[in-house]
Amino acid sequence: MWISVILQADATRAEALSEALMEHGALSVSIDDADAGTDAEKPQFGEPGMHPASLWDHSRVVALFDTDTDLAEALATASAAAGLDAVPPFTIEEVAEQNWVQLTQSQFDPIRITDRLWIVPSWHEAPAPDAINLILDPGMAFGTGSHPTTRLCLEWLTDVIEPGVTVLDYGCGSGILAIAAARLGAGEVTGVDIDEKAVETAAFNAETNGVKLHLQVSSKPLDGTFQRVVANILTNPLKMLAPLLAARVAPGGRLALSGVLEAQADEVIEAYAPFIALTVGATHDGWVRLEGERPVTP
Repeated sequence: MWISVILQADATRAEALSEALMEHGALSVSIDDADAGTDAEKPQFGEPGMHPASLWDHSRVVALFDTDTDLAEALATASAAAGLDAVPPFTIEEVAEQNWVQLTQSQFDPIRITDRLWIVPSWHEAPAPDAINLILDPGMAFGTGSHPTTRLCLEWLTDVIEPGVTVLDYGCGSGILAIAAARLGAGEVTGVDIDEKAVETAAFNAETNGVKLHLQVSSKPLDGTFQRVVANILTNPLKMLAPLLAARVAPGGRLALSGVLEAQADEVIEAYAPFIALTVGATHDGWVRLEGERPVTP
């Protein structure tokens, strides 16, 4: 049994209060939007190169404590350390011991991408045994098939992968796109990520799915061109990578980019305009997939 303490805080104090609670006995602390689920909810999106947004005006700081903690002392000390005149309004909830593995697994069901392609956690039976079923569990790297941008890229791959084509998955994360390309019939498939742990995760997932990928960190040189290039990252990195990614697309090859909000699509299209003309291929839940083809020069 643990004790969860939910405190109210504004944008200027939430982070300081969070840090102070960790220093004064909390086992974990999280901050979220106190207005989540209401009309006042304010989604926040951040990415490299963007000025960090402030926290929510009505933030909720959730701290987890052992049951034997002196909560009154811990909260008073932490609030003072955060520069507050008093302990903010709070509520307390008991958190019972549970089978956390089973609870986590229950949140991830098989995901249908198309009739031909499914994402199936290892603890589930495949709902469509005759389909291509990618075995993928949630883990350290991004990419389980549940996020709209991953789905957009997977749908594109099911449409454009032809037997033997070469594929580059830049920002491969869990390896889900590279693995899907290989299972869909691609030839040589390369996955690149900035994070060594992601590359290790992708290698593990590739082995689980019985495919071979060429995997490397982005700090190593990447040469050659590919007939299909996909990158599911974020807007600012995609813009900065425009010369590199466009140069990796073979003449007549096709490029797909995601991780882009609909409102940011024009920025990315403009960044790639000197290299490849991009258009909006599909949208899902406010996210967009951009597509283009590199011209074949005489």
